[in-house]
Order: sequence, then structure tokens, then C-alpha cells
Amino acid sequence: MNLFVVPDGPPDPDSGAADADRARRPEAGGRMDEDLLADLVRRSALGHEDAFAELYDLTASRVYGVILRVLRSSDQAAEVTQEVFVEIWRTCTRYRLDRGTVLTWMLTIAHRRGVDRIRSAQSRTDREERYSRQTMAEPRDDVAESVEQRWDTDRVRAGLAQLTELQREAVTLAYFGGYSQSQIAGLLEIPLGTVKTRMRDGLIKLRDALEVRA
Repeated sequence: MNLFVVPDGPPDPDSGAADADRARRPEAGGRMDEDLLADLVRRSALGHEDAFAELYDLTASRVYGVILRVLRSSDQAAEVTQEVFVEIWRTCTRYRLDRGTVLTWMLTIAHRRGVDRIRSAQSRTDREERYSRQTMAEPRDDVAESVEQRWDTDRVRAGLAQLTELQREAVTLAYFGGYSQSQIAGLLEIPLGTVKTRMRDGLIKLRDALEVRA
């Protein structure tokens, strides 16, 4: 089924005047002819775009009016009206006459879409407010963070200076070079057990040095 292209902008109340006249029953006080609307929906479900175009002309103003009352914005109402008719085009095969009139079915979709737009906008506003509160609740002091990082770096360097050269070599390769103990053993051409001993003794000294300076 090819998707019917709904005209841009709000529907023109004067559009489709001849069809509207044909769709009214004089004895029904000017109400739309539900038999005609039901036939247009049935033909639309079979893929007849001309039938859907006529359905749009007859009902667009009513659909737009319902949405406008919900949203209170002509621009948003026009946009949601387009969404409603796209949904109607896609779901008209599921319409059942015994569940209500065509117009009631269409206006129900219109009202639901309008409410969904309000809820979506409110959810977006709530998310932005939560993010704003979280950001304001956790202020960052870039100067303080920079000083603290520099102080930590100086403490580590001072601690490493208290290690033996062999211990410092093993610890530096592991924690600053990213090498595993086996790789360090291969690089230094020493037994793995020796590497483990140097790292263990070096880390103990480094821990003690950092705790003393803290």
C-alpha cells in the first residue's frame, strides 16, 4: 500500500465543499453521512488513495479542531493532524463498524495523539529539569581538582623514589607501562618469581611511604 501524502499545514475549512455537501443528511441535522465515511474507509483499506483523499477533505477540520483544543497551539495541532491521518491510513484495515462510527474512531485517535504529544513534551521537560538539578547539585572546582591531582602525582613520585632501582623498575613497568608480570620477566630477562618478589616488596614500601605522607 502506497502511503497517502497528507497536505501540509492546517486543513482548509472550505476545502472539499462539494464532497461535504454530499456527505450530509438533511434529515440528520447536518451530520456527516456515516455510510459514506464507512465506505471511504473500506475503500482506503483496499489502497484507494482517492477515497482517502476524500475522507481527509470531509473530516480534516473536525480532527484538527479536536487536536487544537488539546494542544492550544495551531502549529503543533497541524503537525499532529498529519500524524493522525497517517495513522488512519495505516490502520484503516482494522476499523470495525460495530465498534463505533467512523468519525468517533477518527476523533478518538486525534484526541489520543494530542494527549500523547503533551505527555511527551512534559516528559522531555522533566528530564531536562532533572539533568539541570543534578548538574547544579554537583558543582565542579576545576582548580581544586587540578591541585589534588598534582598533589597525588607528587606523592607517588616521592614514594617511588624510596624504592630500590630494581623495585622501582618492576613497579613502573607494571602500573605505568601496563605490562604483566610474565611480560616484565621477559623484558628484564629474569625469573618470574624474582619479578613477583620485587613488585611485592616495592608495593609494600610504596604503600608505607604514601601513608606516611598522607
